[in-house]
Amino acid sequence: MYVVTGATGQLGRLVVDGLLAKVPASEVAVVVRSAEKAADLADRGVTVRVADYDRPESLAGAFAAGDKVLLISGSEVGSRVPQHTAVVEAARAAGVALLAYTSAPGGATFKLADEHKATEAVIRESGLPFALLRNGWYTENYLGDAAGTVERGAVVGSAGRDGRIATAPRRDYADAAVAVLTGEGHEGAVYELSGDAAWSLPELAAELAQASGRPVDFHPVAPEEHLRILVGAGLPEGFAEILVDVDAGIARGELAGTPGDLARLIGRPTVPLARSVRAALGA
Repeated sequence: MYVVTGATGQLGRLVVDGLLAKVPASEVAVVVRSAEKAADLADRGVTVRVADYDRPESLAGAFAAGDKVLLISGSEVGSRVPQHTAVVEAARAAGVALLAYTSAPGGATFKLADEHKATEAVIRESGLPFALLRNGWYTENYLGDAAGTVERGAVVGSAGRDGRIATAPRRDYADAAVAVLTGEGHEGAVYELSGDAAWSLPELAAELAQASGRPVDFHPVAPEEHLRILVGAGLPEGFAEILVDVDAGIARGELAGTPGDLARLIGRPTVPLARSVRAALGA
């Protein structure tokens, strides 16, 4: 059985779609907190197993011997290590054949990566066959409000003019996870996943301008001003601080690596920024 945790999230749903394109639905299971949110997956023939990371006892039936499991990192920053540990322990007790984990780039020193590093340590210590999918940044992180960015005429960030980001769309990362789950020989592998080309925020502004036919510039700001802008836009301060800290990591080059692991896993080039920008704007 191929088992996906966090399957009702944005990445998880793409992974399930990818699995269903390759294997029968009877071979796919999801572990979710809410059966209701996964009702559409159940309608497609996927086995739905309900469990809560915060209640380790509920994970007792989440996995079975021989399962290949994708642990998609949780979204609750600050709670993820104990949550992930509960999943790892349940997987070990069940005797799963592989545990793949969506981690962070190995060279990242920004705080968001800390819980991923701690989870990797738990996985290694468990003795389980594992594969680490060190996902870089998603292109969608910058294009969720592409039309609004064009309307305002400005890309704002504190990563500087020279900080570069090798992004890829979520679907590319999902396809890599599917390749690892359904393939062979991935035990013990560590994949540094990123887009084929790194780009800067001024280049993002230029792509938005070209695709929209409207002027869009990059406005560099200091970290303190960036934090104020994000909080003013309605983001919780703690989450805003995380994003500003990641921008500092981008300025240090921590998300610029292009080792090619993602393209090799998915068997094609990653989707370039320009194509993602055009899709986001409907151009």
